[in-house]
Amino acid sequence: MLRTTATAFVLLGLLPSCTSLPSPSERTISAGTLASEAGWTGETIATRQFLLQSYHPRELRHAGTVTIYIEGDGLAWIGASTVSFDPTPVNPLALKMAIKDPAPAVYLGRPCQYTGARQQPACAQKYWTSHRFAEEVIAASNEAIDQIKGRLGAKHLILVGYSGGGAVAALVAARRQDVVQLITVAGNLDHRTWTRKLRLTPLDGSLNPADFAEALSDTPQLHFVGDQDKVVGEFVARAYADQFRNGRRPRIVTIPGYDHQCCWAENWPLRRDY
Repeated sequence: MLRTTATAFVLLGLLPSCTSLPSPSERTISAGTLASEAGWTGETIATRQFLLQSYHPRELRHAGTVTIYIEGDGLAWIGASTVSFDPTPVNPLALKMAIKDPAPAVYLGRPCQYTGARQQPACAQKYWTSHRFAEEVIAASNEAIDQIKGRLGAKHLILVGYSGGGAVAALVAARRQDVVQLITVAGNLDHRTWTRKLRLTPLDGSLNPADFAEALSDTPQLHFVGDQDKVVGEFVARAYADQFRNGRRPRIVTIPGYDHQCCWAENWPLRRDY
């Protein structure tokens, strides 16, 4: 699917340097342990097409506003031209950020992460490659968010998306009226510009957040990018913002010294500083 070997590793993101990659079950256990040690518990949410894994504080009660963190693309690739058979993340950065948020928060994985992709007929590999932001992916995420909101009796939502989760958060926000803030961290907000600039195969099966500027024009937004990010660079957020009318352009905050993974979770929540 990739035009060059070099660009394959852009899609891979930052894989661990160790030679032995954790298995999907080990990655799932690791995320569960991380959540449990923070006093959180897990829940699998069934939607019409996919199962989505969520985590939330054990004592999370009804809240007027709940913040939902959406995970990145996870382990989509394991080599220059080899698609992973399970996209469960090695480093669930959005989960780490969610755990550090003092406000009522829930973490939501992407379709096929944590839930045994090989055992789910719906989990074709295209859903973490070319179709990672497909209509059915966004619909499932939106459906899961409806369930979370209903269980908590929430009136309003803050959506926070990391990397590809930023695209999902934006696409979900574009079809809702209850999102009071959209926040992305290293978000892939214009995958068409991203693939063209980095000479990657276009994500032809995916919706593009930049195409929904009109629907998002009234949604308060804050987009964080790292000035050292070589995976999803600042140019992606700028291209997205260029689609908005004057006076409606979303705010972009560039953090010096940050890259695609460092140092978002360590210093979260940044939004209170901006």
